[in-house]
Amino acid sequence: MVASTTSSPTNSHKPLNIALLGYRSNPYSGGQGVYLKHLAKALVDMGHRVDVISGEPYPELDARVDLVKLPGLNLYAHPNPAWPLTQQRWRDPLNVFEWASYWSGGFPEPFTFGHRLLRHFKTTRPRYDIIHDNQSLCTGLLGLMRRGYAVTSTIHHPITFDRDIALQNTQEWGLRLLIRRWHRFLRMQTQVTRQLPYITTVSENSRRDIASAFGICEKRIEVVLNGIDSDIFQPMPTVAREPYHLITTASADQPLKGTQHLIPAVADLAARYPDLKLTFIGAPKPGGKTEQLIQSFQLDERIEFHHGLSFDEIKQLYAKASVAVVPSEYEGFGFPAGEAMACAVPLVSTDGGALPEVVGDAGVIVPSKNPQALAKAIGDLFENPAERARLSEAGRRRMVEHFSWARTAQEFTQHYHQVIARES
Repeated sequence: MVASTTSSPTNSHKPLNIALLGYRSNPYSGGQGVYLKHLAKALVDMGHRVDVISGEPYPELDARVDLVKLPGLNLYAHPNPAWPLTQQRWRDPLNVFEWASYWSGGFPEPFTFGHRLLRHFKTTRPRYDIIHDNQSLCTGLLGLMRRGYAVTSTIHHPITFDRDIALQNTQEWGLRLLIRRWHRFLRMQTQVTRQLPYITTVSENSRRDIASAFGICEKRIEVVLNGIDSDIFQPMPTVAREPYHLITTASADQPLKGTQHLIPAVADLAARYPDLKLTFIGAPKPGGKTEQLIQSFQLDERIEFHHGLSFDEIKQLYAKASVAVVPSEYEGFGFPAGEAMACAVPLVSTDGGALPEVVGDAGVIVPSKNPQALAKAIGDLFENPAERARLSEAGRRRMVEHFSWARTAQEFTQHYHQVIARES
């Protein structure tokens, strides 16, 4: 038994030694890096010791959290991914596999992270009370379980939804083949999920969808809601909101995020509101579908893109906006909705996935995949300053009262102790 035995049913009040895993943890793009950053800090605030073990890109962490780096090839950020391997790196079959899989249209990072993770544990033999995986769902987790470690995993939502929505939005047969090839890692994730004894997720909707997608019983999955950092994301009363200024946060070229429905809605609104503009936190692929759609509706001068921003810069953008929009077809939780509400921006959201659980009655909810519904809801808020003020206050209050990382850390602490007790 390699795992630490610091915590047992008789000393569960003592701090835990925790490893949080992330196969990629970009703090500015996607929710996984955000999740690791805030959960790690909240756990340390409770008195636990936390290491984050991550592949590239690495997260930004509280100074009290140690980062254990497991570098891969990081081909998606490499300036010349055709030649990323030094002579020494060519000697590692795992690097060769990652490079070949990337160039054949696959997404090898969860798989290769798992093998690097297992190598790390075999070499260093670290002692942890609990290992908490953040949706890598890699075969390395099963290896750690065999070595005696207590393991739990969070699944934010089943990536089968990303695949299926991408296929629904693509008719070109070659691109459909590429989408299927890229998502082949789902076979591994399905097999691993079925063998993991402990799973958490971030919403009731995700629990139902995970159970259906992976063929497991809902009772095996525990819900621990995400938090929203309402100290970082908060109103800025000294910054004036600009009329007819929309803001959205999304990976612009992922059909899952619904940009293809938001752009037509903005075009509809632009005909009625000459001063309308949209701030987009995210970056479109040059020449991709989002750029093509913007050009086809002649909206280039009304839409501005920002990416690689600090949290303070993001908060400044929210402070200037009069309405926030989340147009997603599906969300396992919905950080952009929560962050906009914490900043007291009146919100229009679709009903995609778990968004209604996050928004509640503190925002306007419309059907997903419906540009007309988005345009009408946004237009109604433009015309009703009293409703904007009500939603501004209600959204901020909902985030502060119901979505805190301290509560998330407390619930995970209880979960960790239950897992440790059952495995000891």
